[in-house]
Amino acid sequence: MVSTRRPDPELVRRMCGVIVHRGPDGEGFYGDEHAALGMRRLAIIDVETGDQPVYSEDGSIVAVFNGEIYNFAELREELLRRGHRLNTTGDSECLVHLYEEHGADLVHRLRGMFAFAVWDRDRQRLVLGRDRVGKKPLYWRSDHGSIWFGSELKSLAQDPGMPRAIDPVALDHYLTYQYVPAPSSIYEGVRKLPPGHVLVWERGEVTVSRYWQLDRVTRPVLDVREEEERLRELLLEATRIRMVSERPIGAFLSGGIDSSAVVAAMAMQSSEPVKTFCIGFDDDRYDERHKARMIADRYGTNHHELIVTPNLLDVLPRLAWHFDEPFADSSAIPTFYVAQLSRQHVTVALNGDGGDECFGGYQRYTLMNRSRMIPALPAPLASLAGRAGSLITERSVYGSRTRRLGRLLQFAATPPARRYPHLMSCFTPEQKARIYSPELLCRLAGIDSYGLMDEAFQGSSADTELGRTLDVDTLTYLPGDLLVKVDITTMANSLEARSPFLDHHLMEWAAGLPAGLNVRGSQTKVLLKRAVAPWLPYELLTYPKQGFGVPLAAWLRGELRELAYDVLTDDTARGRGMFRPRAVRDLLRRHMEGADHGSRLWTLLQFELWHRAHAPSAAVPAEAGCPAP
Repeated sequence: MVSTRRPDPELVRRMCGVIVHRGPDGEGFYGDEHAALGMRRLAIIDVETGDQPVYSEDGSIVAVFNGEIYNFAELREELLRRGHRLNTTGDSECLVHLYEEHGADLVHRLRGMFAFAVWDRDRQRLVLGRDRVGKKPLYWRSDHGSIWFGSELKSLAQDPGMPRAIDPVALDHYLTYQYVPAPSSIYEGVRKLPPGHVLVWERGEVTVSRYWQLDRVTRPVLDVREEEERLRELLLEATRIRMVSERPIGAFLSGGIDSSAVVAAMAMQSSEPVKTFCIGFDDDRYDERHKARMIADRYGTNHHELIVTPNLLDVLPRLAWHFDEPFADSSAIPTFYVAQLSRQHVTVALNGDGGDECFGGYQRYTLMNRSRMIPALPAPLASLAGRAGSLITERSVYGSRTRRLGRLLQFAATPPARRYPHLMSCFTPEQKARIYSPELLCRLAGIDSYGLMDEAFQGSSADTELGRTLDVDTLTYLPGDLLVKVDITTMANSLEARSPFLDHHLMEWAAGLPAGLNVRGSQTKVLLKRAVAPWLPYELLTYPKQGFGVPLAAWLRGELRELAYDVLTDDTARGRGMFRPRAVRDLLRRHMEGADHGSRLWTLLQFELWHRAHAPSAAVPAEAGCPAP
């Protein structure tokens, strides 16, 4: 792959990635057949003439693109007025002409979700860009002489010259957060371009810079009713521009406030009944179909439901293949099934993602507000509270008051500056230390996964604790977990997901709201609920937030018990030398005896399933001074 000659066409077709190579004859952008594959895109707009790559009039600028640009019509009109010649009717071609006008600053003109690459032949310059919040992925690696990039990590991995070493720091972050946060990837030497960033590669030199960040300085609010009206206007407009499609369109409808508000906004702007999709479970704790029906009945939607009985032994290997990196948010399973149901009827589905991060929807925000009243405990008392909290949490049912008490004790035992990272973690530092092999523990000496959140807190412009917490979630949990989950599970079903609440105009407006209009006491989404109250049934506004959960603990004691034991304790897993076999077996044993270690076992299981699907021979490389595996 890294050579001065053009890559072999068959390799190119398998790779589905793009390489820019700098050799003795100068740089070359291998664009034609393999640039179009490098950014794999579902055809939604300009289906007939939207092939890629796209070129400038003289062919000196070439671009590939994944995603949707919602303001492409206005951009096209502006470019035509400035004398550019456009040969298609879609959004992709705008990129090359915007680059001619603005260079890398073209990102500021785009409204949508995107990952793109622009090659400037005359300047021998490559520009990569990713949307503001990270809806579309973009991986890259460089040895300075060459650069590889693509929408999927598995495309880069088709290059036989790419090392397959597991990045131990990325693995450590994964066990903490259940995803690998940008800019790391699970492989050493491969990076993810962070949301809101551009990368410029010019004559072998790489520069990565940030182009967008929310300003969370609180603005004064004189009339709450005016804010309610402005929120409705912004949500209606963000929804309207996402309803443009040449393919059938619908919406995920969970029955929560966010997805219900989006469906209401669609119904008010559609000449036909909105197609809505909801899945449910036999277990009432995880079933919200009754709430979804309230919205479907109110707006007369063409509503589709499916009771899911997951075939876990079938779906888990499929998901492991689709996810390019280890990913352990178990709600990927119901998301995959609702995407599968939706794709039987539509090609585009709107959703409510982002409402919680914009308007303070998670109950953990109320806990963080109240935590200011909990002082730092003396070390002996903190140790006692932490042990008691862990014991109570392990022995209680998910969502119960007892579980909440245990979490509160754990929370109180944690130093104030580390409470939010602890709240968001799957494995704590102490728990990771107990399962790591001596060699992996040595490799990770001095690594602090909580530092990622520390950096996000410190870099926030917010002037309130809630604002800083919302910023942290917008920069970490939202792009690392939620958007990855939705993008992968929908694309696996050839379905495009669109998120009105993540329109950057709406987000920028919401970022300046006073904290009390988001979270007040035990109330969440204060302003959002007031704004959409005329659209939604009153009962819906009073239901507690449920989330898209699954009965993990029960699955791991039931139909997944044998799989968990086999995959986590067999010769293959033990031979990797990453985890202590006895510690893993002990975790399994304690879970089967009644303690709840479901999320931690699930995280280990997903890593091992990913490893077998994508990198069966990859290992953490040895390091001088550390014991060999």
